[in-house]
Amino acid sequence: MTAPIDPTTTPAWAELSSARDGFSPDLRGWFADDPARAERLSLPLADLHVDLSKNLVTDEILGSLVRLAEQTGVAERYAAMLSGEHINTTEDRAVLHTALRRPAPASDPLVVDGQDIDHDVHEVLDALSVFAERVRSGEWRGVTGKKVTHVVNIGIGGSDLGPVMVYEALKPLADAGIQARFVSNIDPTDIAQKTADLDPETTLFIVASKTFTTLETLTNARLAREWLWAGLSASDAIADDDASRTDAVAHHFVAVSTALDRVAAFGIDPANAFGFWDWVGGRYSVDSAIGLSLAITLGPNAFRELLTGFHAVDEHVRTTPLERNVPVLMGLLNVWYTNFLDAQTHAVLPYAQQLSRFPAYLQQLTMESNGKSVRWDGTPVTTETGEVFWGEPGTNGQHAFYQLIHQGTRLIPADFIAFVNPAYPLSDDGQDVHALFLANFLAQTKALAFGKTAEEVEAEGTTGALVAARAFSGNRPTTSIFAPSLTPAVLGQLIALYEHITFTQGVIWGINSFDQWGVELGKQLALQIAPAIGGDADAVAAQDPSTQALLAYYQEHRS
Repeated sequence: MTAPIDPTTTPAWAELSSARDGFSPDLRGWFADDPARAERLSLPLADLHVDLSKNLVTDEILGSLVRLAEQTGVAERYAAMLSGEHINTTEDRAVLHTALRRPAPASDPLVVDGQDIDHDVHEVLDALSVFAERVRSGEWRGVTGKKVTHVVNIGIGGSDLGPVMVYEALKPLADAGIQARFVSNIDPTDIAQKTADLDPETTLFIVASKTFTTLETLTNARLAREWLWAGLSASDAIADDDASRTDAVAHHFVAVSTALDRVAAFGIDPANAFGFWDWVGGRYSVDSAIGLSLAITLGPNAFRELLTGFHAVDEHVRTTPLERNVPVLMGLLNVWYTNFLDAQTHAVLPYAQQLSRFPAYLQQLTMESNGKSVRWDGTPVTTETGEVFWGEPGTNGQHAFYQLIHQGTRLIPADFIAFVNPAYPLSDDGQDVHALFLANFLAQTKALAFGKTAEEVEAEGTTGALVAARAFSGNRPTTSIFAPSLTPAVLGQLIALYEHITFTQGVIWGINSFDQWGVELGKQLALQIAPAIGGDADAVAAQDPSTQALLAYYQEHRS
């Protein structure tokens, strides 16, 4: 294991510290003095057009950031990841989500730990595609012979956030008359509401759990199984006996898991279980068999196009010099804002209703990856790490939290994402509504960058105390990401872009972006507290006073 390089000891860090001292951004002046700034700082990334020009950096600062990436070994670490080195140090695993979207090789396959990774990946991908077509065509039918009309994905974390985000983004492409729903929360309200209007005879459940032990997922899977049995029995579709129930599960449940013994014990035919590997973290798994619901609803071709988009960005990162490498540069900008300009949060603002779940997806990707306080060798970090990612689609956010971004006291870097062509081209009294929508996208980044001076406010006739209230400081940093339209390939590119932004920051901070031990303690304690909720006196006595008081409140008010 190579020890991480402490970024604060590098010459580039010293350069950036010097640049920060007395730093006074002036986007108005920079653009006025440098008419080529927008062109020079707008870069292509596959189908994406990425404009970095409204960020609070000069060419000199960008040069120092690139040198920081060089001096902390970002490119070398990326090569190590691609080759299958065990860069997930705390779990002694390779990190190979990029292998999920490699094309089938004509030669030179990727072999890691004695396994032909390309063969394994494409074997599962081919099986997933075949099964998806069986469901879409109606060859696969429920226990009463009816075609599947609804797929319910049961998972949590990466087994839910990725599929639901992609499904919402690409729903206009769903062409087989099959809808998807997603159950994740152990709150029984979730599964009760998601199944309330479904027909058991036409519903297919996908249970997504690598180990088939995830508490929330298995609890919901059992509830779904009971719902299926009760509904089929009530309509006399099946007899109320074990054999009929077993047959029903075989027709209405499949799994995404590698624990075939547990899958079989649940009643699912292991032949209908699609595997993935321990070198795929949950938040990096939407392009694995976790995407089965997407292959069914959107079609295998759309799913493969999604993978092609991922791979295009992987190749960009692998082959593009750091100074033109878009994900690396965006990661470096985040380091600049976090470690030198004291930014603590990062907004992602898609001007596309289809990307309504994209900020939530990025919350897991970025914060579960880089919310760490120790480096990959177990030593304490030497810098601040991670950012709070959040966001909402425009223009909704404009009427909610944009006030804070424009005129608040906190620096909030923001990424704006938009598409030239809409999924639904509508007009209102001759007005292209999408054009009006994009006018807001362009106006917001302009306003954030350049603001409005007191003199400009006064020139409009405003006087007195209102002048200060109506002035905008500007110099609020944004990145604009444009694409022709939201296709599967473009969505894959967007997801991979943020994967590699996250990777870049993790390397510079010296942390392992691929474990998540911080989520484990709460899970363990929940299992210990569960008996106390049920009234076990010993379990209650083992709790701290605050937890005991809350348990008492629960017992008193539970009806």
